[in-house]
Amino acid sequence: MKEALIVDKTLAFDTSNRALSVAVFDGETLLAQREANIARNHSVQLLPFIDELTQSVGWQPSDLTRVVVSDGPGSYTGLRIGVTTAKTLAFTLQLTLAPVSSLALLASNAEVTDALIVPIMDARNQNIYTGTYQWQSGALINVDADKHSNIPNLIEHLKQTNQPIVFAGEYAAFKQDLQSALPKARFINDVLPHASHMPQLVDENKLLTAIDDIHRFVPEYHRLSQAEADWAKANPNVGDQVYVEQV
Repeated sequence: MKEALIVDKTLAFDTSNRALSVAVFDGETLLAQREANIARNHSVQLLPFIDELTQSVGWQPSDLTRVVVSDGPGSYTGLRIGVTTAKTLAFTLQLTLAPVSSLALLASNAEVTDALIVPIMDARNQNIYTGTYQWQSGALINVDADKHSNIPNLIEHLKQTNQPIVFAGEYAAFKQDLQSALPKARFINDVLPHASHMPQLVDENKLLTAIDDIHRFVPEYHRLSQAEADWAKANPNVGDQVYVEQV
């Protein structure tokens, strides 16, 4: 007699920036999704969204088998809320935990196979988070690693690729400069992250199942926070010590 196939009941959510997106899946089937893009604290919205969606499909928390969360880059506060929530759920409910790049999630909005997809997040002070992605055989591949950068450096890099370019995400503040430098580039209209895309982006090699792995899981910030940068500047001789604020 064959063993019954275990189908993941997945909770997925992205809190990496202003927008909030939460979705639930039974296997590969999207059952429900809730999104918001208003200036409210994710710590207020996230758990009610999760509770609302799981109840709407008739699930108890114990029915879940996997949680998928965006692990950065993005807002420090937003990422900490999302990752902490995901780790707590994974630990208490004994769920598999799967991280997904916030930039990959933005790139997944561009359903094109003839171009490099360049997601952008506004990192403030004329800085950005960006990377380069491409759909290959139905999978979204990270061509150039996610990083903290700026528009001049990104433009210089993209000019050397000699490939069609599609921009996704928070490009609005930089669109004029990007169009001037890369007149053939395209811009997709769907600029928000959607949790409904997250399970298809999961890298099976990065699944976290052991308690120790879950506890060690931290967001991929790709830059120091302002407090860490100020501390490093004030303490130039401490090497690679982890920043800890003295109270």
